[in-house]
Amino acid sequence: MACGRRNDSGIDRAIGLYESGGEKLRLLLHVCCGPCAAGVLPRVAPAFDVTLFFYNPNILPKEEFIKRLDTLKQLLSHFPDVKLIVPEQDCDEFLSVAKGAETLPEGGARCSACFALRLKKTAAYLAAHAGEYDAFATTLTVSPRKNAELINAVGLNAAQKAGVTYLTSDFKKKDGWLNSVRLSKEYGLYRQHYCGCGFPLLPAEE
Repeated sequence: MACGRRNDSGIDRAIGLYESGGEKLRLLLHVCCGPCAAGVLPRVAPAFDVTLFFYNPNILPKEEFIKRLDTLKQLLSHFPDVKLIVPEQDCDEFLSVAKGAETLPEGGARCSACFALRLKKTAAYLAAHAGEYDAFATTLTVSPRKNAELINAVGLNAAQKAGVTYLTSDFKKKDGWLNSVRLSKEYGLYRQHYCGCGFPLLPAEE
């Protein structure tokens, strides 16, 4: 059926509708880095009119932020129809929500606050440009280090408050993470060793 199985994500259902003859939705896709985008774009670019939203004030230091943005732009040379928005952002936006949680391990309260900050900003941008986009999603769920259920709950909450539509996902499935690794190697993309904030640094990814 075009609507998909009951446990399909919002992204799955939207792709299924498109493949059944539906229109392309205009997707505002929050993107955290080039390697994660490499695992997501092959899946969504054929079915959506995609605009990437690179809002990540958690990426520290500034040199690392620039390096990841440059890597994303390098990836987009292989996806010429995908657009990119880089809004103004400051690390103080992240540091304010992370205050008091700097020593917690990845996956704790600091990460939840970070997800909320980034997806709230994405939802607000969509609300302010409602005629340009139909829904938003995030590449964060492609990482095996990230809790997709938590990220989706945060995204749905941000969408509800902003009055917009969030498409749930678990992009690590259907070889999303494997494609991230494969295309990063194929395209010579820089792959970072840590999520972004560096509180504390994580071991290098394979």
